[in-house]
Amino acid sequence: VMYWWDRAAELLTRKGTHLKRFGFVTTNSLSQIFQRRVMEKYLNAKNPVSLLMAIPDHPWTKATRDAAAVRIAMTVAASGKHDGRLFEVTKEEGLDSDAPNIQLMEAVGKINSDLTTGTDVTRAFPLLANAFLCFRGITFMGDGFILREKDAKHFRSLGPEYEAVLKRYISGRDLVSRERGVWAIDLFDYTIDVVRLNLAHIYQHLLETVKPVRDKDNRASYREKWWVFAEPRTEFRKSVRNLPRYIATSQTAKHRIFQFLDPELLPDQTLVLVASDDTALFGILSSKIHKTWAFALGGWLGIGNDHRYSNSRTFACFPFPTLTERQSEKLGSVAMEMHTLRKQCQADHPGLTLTQIYNVREKLRAGEPLNDSEEAIKTKGLVLIVNELHDKIDALVAQAYGWPADLSDEDILARLVALNAQRAAEEKRGLVRWLRPDYQRARAGVADAQAAAESGAQIAAPLVLEAGKTQKPSFPSSEVERTAAVFAALAMATKPLDAASIARMYRQGARAEPAVLRVLAALARLGHIHSADGKSFALRRAA
Repeated sequence: VMYWWDRAAELLTRKGTHLKRFGFVTTNSLSQIFQRRVMEKYLNAKNPVSLLMAIPDHPWTKATRDAAAVRIAMTVAASGKHDGRLFEVTKEEGLDSDAPNIQLMEAVGKINSDLTTGTDVTRAFPLLANAFLCFRGITFMGDGFILREKDAKHFRSLGPEYEAVLKRYISGRDLVSRERGVWAIDLFDYTIDVVRLNLAHIYQHLLETVKPVRDKDNRASYREKWWVFAEPRTEFRKSVRNLPRYIATSQTAKHRIFQFLDPELLPDQTLVLVASDDTALFGILSSKIHKTWAFALGGWLGIGNDHRYSNSRTFACFPFPTLTERQSEKLGSVAMEMHTLRKQCQADHPGLTLTQIYNVREKLRAGEPLNDSEEAIKTKGLVLIVNELHDKIDALVAQAYGWPADLSDEDILARLVALNAQRAAEEKRGLVRWLRPDYQRARAGVADAQAAAESGAQIAAPLVLEAGKTQKPSFPSSEVERTAAVFAALAMATKPLDAASIARMYRQGARAEPAVLRVLAALARLGHIHSADGKSFALRRAA
């Protein structure tokens, strides 16, 4: 899809072209994070392309059993700067008939790359304050790693050495629906010889069920370390090592719900994880303000049109409010009350799911009548109390920002984008409002600084590179953390830096230089940094 959009836009902007405009019908993933970068290149160019018409999310009609399970987007583009007509589907009926009824609402204005008008949230930049805390769960690659309860029980009966490598396994579906009660074989940090000598039965099980799959993979590391998860998430494991709990949300879900998880659970790649046990942070993530941001910066998936949460955009760019100690205690108390209440309701009613609770809450807030089944869920899930606690959280978070509690979604986004730009400018001056200061400063490779108080709120003091230490930090392994690390280096620099200079700040030295170059190239393409000579780079000044 994006190849042809890029090709058409290139032809449209080519000197001497006779092409006037182009249009495409695509899947609605067009407005998701990676896809919209293709459009951003042209929409924000010196000689720009503009969207004249867009429908970001339209049903695929004649949705019979043989039809594609997709929703579609439509875009029409022309060269130059123009306002466009954006259509939003407000009603859809009879999609499986020859006469579907689809009603649209029109808005006129500059259409952004995420197929919205108004505030352009795609201009938000990842903040160092949020770095090193948000991750995807593990990717196992090989069904043999996952065990049913009876198989896990058999292996556990073989001795404590077997029990030590078996962990309860949780997915995004388990989080919002019903837990399947499955287990995973986690051999992280185990050598193949140790597994064969001390865990012979597990070794044979994986030899039969996992190795044949991994032998066919193109990636050498997956083939060579076949007994370990394909992506074991080393950085995530480090980040939660000393925490009593951490925050999680399903990457793709109808409702944006956050929960605390026990560190003994093994989360998979369908979960987005935040390495913090802070109840106030949990409350902010659960608030309407963050939900509005998440829906604007995330994507949508499939015919069910479920929302996707992105750690690299949604969490990384979100400007968290700076809380006073009293605000933190109050917000954390209400958020924990909500979390505990939901858990207790599910414990009392094992078949009750969070999706059911939030489906009913949504209908209640819309003023829609409930059927008998939904009335039962309202009673079992104490939905009215859950809703009341959410309202309290929303009010407290708005108060922490110093904003009215009744802002429209558009006003919320406009204020958050402006605050993101302000925070990016602060970080360029060396002021970082860390979410988990001690851990993040160490990961960023900066000295532990005394936090300064301003207007009664805790903020971080200016960054200072660690001097007198011979042990340099390791260059991060994940793309999000690498971006944050390069951004931190540029923010602290008094002059433009090249890839070699940044790489020398890390233990890997010259071996990290290719990775640094890739990050610099990506940041330059997105317009966040600039270079006079194509070799040394500096941050662009925030407006």
